[in-house]
Amino acid sequence: MSISYYQLATQSTIRVLNNLDHLIDMAIVFCAERKIDESVLFNDRLAPDMFPLSRQVQLVSDMTKGCAARLAGIEPPSYADTETSFEQLKERIRKTVDFIATLKESNFTDCEKRDIKLPWYEDALPAEVFLLQHALPNIYFHIATAYNILRHNGVPVGKRDYLGKI
Repeated sequence: MSISYYQLATQSTIRVLNNLDHLIDMAIVFCAERKIDESVLFNDRLAPDMFPLSRQVQLVSDMTKGCAARLAGIEPPSYADTETSFEQLKERIRKTVDFIATLKESNFTDCEKRDIKLPWYEDALPAEVFLLQHALPNIYFHIATAYNILRHNGVPVGKRDYLGKI
């Protein structure tokens, strides 16, 4: 059995989004138990030149919906980056999962033959390069960074929380 573009762009990214939602749930509980204002974690970053947790979550959302939409040959929906709470980030994740779930395997027919044009790249990328060298690495980078921000702040997240149930 071979793995399809559809599976990689939808099923694996929905899994990542659900795992990220779980990590945010753990952050909410952590803040409530320790009487820490959510904004402390929401705005924290690992280094001064890195994005804060909120932006990491927004980027996971953007990358997952963009990956699936572009491979399906449609324009990804645009979301304003206006979230100011964990609940709003969770809503963004839900909205992203709902969008990706609307895509059918038939949307990905012959997608491997597509060239993917990104607004910030001069040249179009072959679908395989887009998926394996751009989209998936970025998705995993930003979720790992979100995980590390939470872990660095003492939220008791572990590898199984990051990976989710298998």
